[in-house]
Order: sequence, then C-alpha cells, then structure tokens
Amino acid sequence: MTNALNATHDPKLKSWVNSANEAGCDFPIQNLPFGRFRPAGSKEGFRIGVAIGDQVLDLKAAGLVDTDDMNVLLAQSAAERQALRAALSEGLREGSAKQAEWSRALHAQSAVELTVPCRIGDYTDFYTSVHHATTVGKQFRPDNPLLPNYKWVPIGYHGRASSIGVSGQRFKRPQGQTKAPDAAVPSFGPSKRLDYELELGWFIAQGNAQGEPISMDEAEEHLFGVTLFNDWSARDIQGWEYQPLGPFLSKNFASTVSPWLVTTDALAPFRAAFQRPTDDPQPLPYLDSEKNRSKGAISIELEVLLQTARMREAGESPVQLSRTNSARAAYWTPAQLIAHHTVNGCNLQPGDLLGSGTLSGPEATEAGSLMELTSGGKKPIVLPNGEQRTYLEDGDTLIMRGWCERAGAVRIGLGEVSGTVLAAG
Repeated sequence: MTNALNATHDPKLKSWVNSANEAGCDFPIQNLPFGRFRPAGSKEGFRIGVAIGDQVLDLKAAGLVDTDDMNVLLAQSAAERQALRAALSEGLREGSAKQAEWSRALHAQSAVELTVPCRIGDYTDFYTSVHHATTVGKQFRPDNPLLPNYKWVPIGYHGRASSIGVSGQRFKRPQGQTKAPDAAVPSFGPSKRLDYELELGWFIAQGNAQGEPISMDEAEEHLFGVTLFNDWSARDIQGWEYQPLGPFLSKNFASTVSPWLVTTDALAPFRAAFQRPTDDPQPLPYLDSEKNRSKGAISIELEVLLQTARMREAGESPVQLSRTNSARAAYWTPAQLIAHHTVNGCNLQPGDLLGSGTLSGPEATEAGSLMELTSGGKKPIVLPNGEQRTYLEDGDTLIMRGWCERAGAVRIGLGEVSGTVLAAG
C-alpha cells in the first residue's frame, strides 16, 4: 500500500548526512525524493539522484540501480519502489555500514545541475479547485460561473509537454491574438495579462494497457509522486481563444516544474480524509472508494512569492503573495484523476504528468493566481517597496514552495519552483 506507514517514516530516524537532520530541512531521511542531475558545467548525461539534506546521492554510483533512465524506475511495481526506498533509508541512516561507500557517491546540491525529474511523455492539466473554478468563472461567465458538470467530472485538457522546463526557467513573454471588449477586431502582440498558476504535478508510475481502465482501488499503485508545478497563463490570449475547445496558445508557451519528485510513500504520514459537502453531488461509483474517502487527500502546505527586478537589484527578499493547503483547495484527489483519465480506455505511461490545476483555497488570501488576487486586474497588489502588480511584468521572478508537516511526523519539503519572465522577443 502506497499510503501505509513503515520504518522509513520513523520520526526518530537520523542520517549520517548531517544536513538532513537540521530543523526545517526539506530533505530529511524521511523524504528521499528522486531527481536527475549532473555536475554543474559538464556535458555529461543526467543521472538519477536522491536528495538527502543539501546533498544528492548518485544511485548508480551507490550500486542501487543499473540505469540512468528515471522512467525505468517509474515503470517498476509499487513493491519494487518500496524496496528501493527501504534500501535508501537503511543505507543513509546513522550507523549504517554503507556510510563509507555511499559518501563517495554524494554530490553537493550547490555543485550540480538539475533537470526535469523524468522524461515527460504526455501532460494533462486538470481543474481540481472548486474555489478557483468559481472565482475565475465569475470573471469569464458572471451569470454562470460554475458549469453544471464541474462537481460530477474531473475537468481536464491535454497540454503541451515540450515546453515544460525545470525550476529556474526563463522564458519570453508570449505573443498572440487578443480582443478588447470594445474592439471590433482582435489585435496581435505581447500578452498584457501574464499570470501564474499554483499547481501540483502528479507523475504516473506504471501505466495501463489501452482499453483497460485503472480502478480507484488500484489508482495509487500507478502514482509515483508529486512536484510543484507552475502553469503560466496568458489571460488575455486565453479569454479570446478558450471557447469552444479550451486553452491553447495561452498555456503552451511555458510551464515550470520543481526538480525533486516526492514519492507517494514519503507522503504517507500526511494523508487526510476526503469529504465532499453533504449537499454536493457525491462521486459516481467509478470515482469512489472507501480508501479514497478515508485517506485520499494529501495535506501539502503551499505558498507563492514574488521578487520583481527592482527588488532583486536592491537585494530585497521575495514577498509572499498567498498561502494555501492542497487538501483544503482540491475538490478531486489524485486517485480520482487517474481513474477518470483511464475510464474511457486511455492508456497512461510512466512519466506522464497530471497537473492539479490552480490550487486556491476558500479565503481570498489563498488564491493561486493573480487573476484571483487582483480580481481580474481591477485591484492591484501593492508590494512593500511601493511597486504595484495586477499581472506579471518583465523581470518578475515567481517562486512556489511546498512542504508537509503535522504533529508526530518529520516535516518534509517539495523544495521550490521558480521562473522568470523575459521581454517578448
């Protein structure tokens, strides 16, 4: 069971990698997230690594894998993945006989280059926050903000995998067609309403054969883990193009993912009950299970920060724009996304990415986009240095962070994902 507690979650565990034992560390021994790295400045191929404290353990050099292909690991069975986690935990804990050998397979994170955590074949973006869907719907459709299918169907669309980059991504402001409400015809040019979307990225482990749906009881066996995910959005382009077939150029110019893939096994201590309001439609049978009701939600704290070019030049730290929790924000669970995605016979593959969609909580301070925070640009945010923002400007760096914590468990982090907007070119 991917949500079962075991010895790897023991809060008393310490690592011989001292930085992993520091309070507030994102990557203690209870986490052990996977990523791909190579020495900074080199042209070597990327290798599979696991973050431990401020270090990266080279899994091949440590004798734990015989491949540099992360998708091979994703394709393993849940039992094989759990066995690898157990071996990592045993070898990295204090007093381990592996310390002398594995210490030679460590690299400082400050000395490596990271890339997307695996080869992403297909990318589907969902719309799992009812709070986001309602708030945005009011701006696009004031008389009908939440469409009648929303509470019955996990809404999603197929996105573009080729433009997904790793944290630190720098991209040019997108250009496209927009149409002002009072204009007779559309115009072409750089987007003036560039936005971010606070999301989680759920990565598929083993896939399924075409025509063979994944049931709710099996869904999490096919889920490897989670990253932070920013699906940048050009709201003005989106407003003109999204009907009748949904987002296109407003979304596919760039998306940014964090480099460390936190496994579902590491998330086990942070499970939560999944409950719908009693007066809402309850999920249809193919989207329901006792396991999902009791432990289908996952509690991840999420925050969004902004650093403008002027702040950066002045040496000022990023400022928080919002903070929310994934369990409070999401109307659908990861298992439901997988079950719905495959119920028609669609075949998922190892490394496929399912975006959660913008995660906004019920309060105004929990909004996961500027479109919500500024009421569609009508209420500018005033930053501590006096600058104002309705949407993102050139030179802005947007940062998202995530972590899990609760009493009786060791805090684990997802790290961060950052991206910087460049002038249109």
